[in-house]
Amino acid sequence: MTRAAAFAAVVILLVVAGCGREPAPTPTRGSTPSVPRDTASPSAPASTATPLPKPSPSPGSSTTVAPEERTYTVQPGDTLFSIARRFGTTADAIAACNSIADPNRIETGMVLVIPSATVPTPSPDVPTPSTLIRHGDRASRVVALTLDMGGRVEPALDIMRWLIARGVPATIFITGAMVESPNTDAGREVVALVAAHPKLFELGNHSYSHPDFRELDADAIRRELLRTEAAVAAAAPGLAMRPRFRPPYGGVDEAVLAAVGAVGYGQTVLWDIDTIDWRPVSEGGPTAAEIAAKVVGQAQGGSIILMHLGGYETLAALPAIVDGLLARGFTLVRVSEVVPSPTGAVR
Repeated sequence: MTRAAAFAAVVILLVVAGCGREPAPTPTRGSTPSVPRDTASPSAPASTATPLPKPSPSPGSSTTVAPEERTYTVQPGDTLFSIARRFGTTADAIAACNSIADPNRIETGMVLVIPSATVPTPSPDVPTPSTLIRHGDRASRVVALTLDMGGRVEPALDIMRWLIARGVPATIFITGAMVESPNTDAGREVVALVAAHPKLFELGNHSYSHPDFRELDADAIRRELLRTEAAVAAAAPGLAMRPRFRPPYGGVDEAVLAAVGAVGYGQTVLWDIDTIDWRPVSEGGPTAAEIAAKVVGQAQGGSIILMHLGGYETLAALPAIVDGLLARGFTLVRVSEVVPSPTGAVR
């Protein structure tokens, strides 16, 4: 065969082979050019796309159940109100969807069905409602002692001195009236002791005049909180109470949480153990032994204990409470160490 004939044969073979190839697709704007077939991996043909595996939902994440429903696993510190805000619905709607009789009582680990959104998502300039807190992480071994001061004065200073002598931390929720009134020097002395021992104590706002906040409008709530701040600032300049608020009588609803949050109190702190120490034994109140037995026996990880600086049997009960909790392996801390402060506030 001559050299010209051989060259012609090669050209013919190349043309025939080229007819068997599919033309490369023309890439569109913003698309990724296709990989030529002769360079693709044998296990992943160019004509087959391998989907990425779907990640498994982590605790606390939502999972689509139907176009209008999702599920959510309750996490430590969650409330029905905070969950409702997250998903753009209401606490009542979630409660109805899950047959929850009391919207204030949910447990960590519960799987809730979240109904479709019923309220618009708040715009960034709308204040975030306060978070309702009853306890901290149940998996922890910390317990917070809290003491309110809004009525009876005795034996407040004796309790504070005992806590200082034993090095026991606590969170104090005080009313502005106890600090400002000329008849309550003890209130100012309590605030001074809190300021003098910042590693042991922290302060929270308990309103000015101890009203039920559910009976007040947003303006009245604001005045109660700010008046207390002013009273405390006069007694102990620089001592902060935000983000902690405790509602008198435990009176709270969605309107209260919204109003309190708007003032900058991102944590509305309730409790999971109530000692009822404000009631004297003569009127059916608990003895010191009964208070201690209740606290030590019922305490769980993250528990927040409600007591009063004016409690009738509180001072007598404290040694057994502290020793009993330590014997059970708990560490006593302040509320801020049970529930970390959320961004922007305030838990």
